[in-house]
Amino acid sequence: MGNVFGRKSRPSRVTEQDKAVLQLKQQRDKLKQYQKRISLQQEKERLLAKQLLKDGKKEKALLLLKKKRYQDQLLDKTESQISNLEHMVQDIEFMQIEMKVIEGLKVGNDCLKSMHEMMSVEDVEKILDETQEAAEYQRQIDEMLAGALTPEDEDAVLAELEAITQREDLALPEVPTEPIPEVLEFAKAEPERTEPKNQPDREMLAV
Repeated sequence: MGNVFGRKSRPSRVTEQDKAVLQLKQQRDKLKQYQKRISLQQEKERLLAKQLLKDGKKEKALLLLKKKRYQDQLLDKTESQISNLEHMVQDIEFMQIEMKVIEGLKVGNDCLKSMHEMMSVEDVEKILDETQEAAEYQRQIDEMLAGALTPEDEDAVLAELEAITQREDLALPEVPTEPIPEVLEFAKAEPERTEPKNQPDREMLAV
C-alpha cells in the first residue's frame, strides 16, 4: 500500500497546445451535431407545412416556413463557426510542427557552436598550412632524388633489390629439435649386441 500511494506520478506529456486543440475539436463536433439535429427538424417541419397547406391551414404553414428560414440562417452561422474552429485547429497544429523544427534547428546550432569552440578557424588554417608544407617538402625530396640519381645508380638500386629478394627466398629451413625415433631405438639396442664379444676375453683371463 505504501508503494502505491508513495509512487511518484510521471509528468504528463500533454501540453497546453494539445489541450487547446482538443477543446476546439470538441466544440466543432458539438456544432456539427447541432447542425444535424436542426437539419432533421427542418425536414420534419417542411413536411408538416406541406400537410398544413393541404389542410387549408396556410397561416400555420407560413409560420413553419418562417421558422425554417430562421434556422437556415443559424445553420449558415454554424457552418462559419465550424470553419473558423477547423482553421484554428490547423493553425495550432502547424505551429506545433514549426516549434519542433525550431527546436531541432536550435539543437543543431548548439552542436555546431560547440564544434567550432573545439576547433577554431585559426586551428583549421594552421592544419591546412602544415599539410601543404609537408606535401611541398615531400615533392622537393622526390625531385631531388629524381635529379641526383644517374641511370647507373638506378640499375644498382634495382640489382640490390633483386639480391635482397633472392636472399629471402634462399632462407634455410629450421632444424628439428625432436629426436628421430629410429636413432633412439638403435641406441638402446647397441649395448646388448656388443656384450657377447667381451665374454671370451673374460674366460681367457680366468684360465
